[in-house]
Amino acid sequence: MRATVLVRPKHGILDPQGQAVESSLRQLGFAVDEARIGRVVDLEVAATDAAAARAEVERMCEQLLANPLIESYEIELVEPQP
Repeated sequence: MRATVLVRPKHGILDPQGQAVESSLRQLGFAVDEARIGRVVDLEVAATDAAAARAEVERMCEQLLANPLIESYEIELVEPQP
């Protein structure tokens, strides 16, 4: 099963990269309220059931992929086509 994890800083946490992008976009004339920089992790998980795959990816996020104190994460699962 394919999993995509989006990790980004929680609101209220300093995001220097996001601030730099936001400032640059404004200087280029774009009306931007906020920019946050995160990362995407694509995984191929050896699970046949969506609930088991989600639980496994959540453990991965808690232990390695994200720092739960300062980052939030979203998990998207895509089941293989038969």
